[in-house]
Amino acid sequence: MSSAHSAVPTAGSVPSPSSTSSTVPSSAPSSAASAASSGGAAPTIAELLEFVRRTARNEELIASLPLDPEGRTWIRLDGPGGSEAWLIGWPPGTGTGWHDHADSIGAFTTAAGALKEHSLAVRLPTDGWKTLELTDGVDRSRELATGQGRAFGQNHVHEVLNESEDVHAVSVHAYYPPLPRIRRFSRTGAVLRLEQTESPEDWQ
Repeated sequence: MSSAHSAVPTAGSVPSPSSTSSTVPSSAPSSAASAASSGGAAPTIAELLEFVRRTARNEELIASLPLDPEGRTWIRLDGPGGSEAWLIGWPPGTGTGWHDHADSIGAFTTAAGALKEHSLAVRLPTDGWKTLELTDGVDRSRELATGQGRAFGQNHVHEVLNESEDVHAVSVHAYYPPLPRIRRFSRTGAVLRLEQTESPEDWQ
């Protein structure tokens, strides 16, 4: 992404086509392969979490993100070790919907405002299904106030929300390897349905 365009970020993670976005040039490698070819070690989950926490304390960077009352905004960042990183703004009442991050590990931290994460404490099958009935006890929820964050492993399924009625939230996210795909789900009660699969071309 080299210029502002109209799209809707996904996120919890990352942007996906349809609201307002901004970008800055990134000198970080754009794939795991480029990180490996440069001789750099792949970042660990702990290193991704440390990066998003440190970046969330960069007041000048956080203030540079344009905020739009109608849709999420984002800036691509240089992540550690060839990781994919984003600074994302969340207007009141917005959210990502249910999704996962394929085989990527990741972390995110709230830099301003507050976010809520709903997640599933279960690893979904990677292929061969369209609808699943979830068992009891797999739902998890957590509030992430300013300065709070979390890390997650492969195939983490969640949705992230700004439930405030009048306050923007801003967050920092990092994934490694750079996201190969995102699966998006709808949910009705205990039934989770796979709706679509996005590739990097859909959000970059």
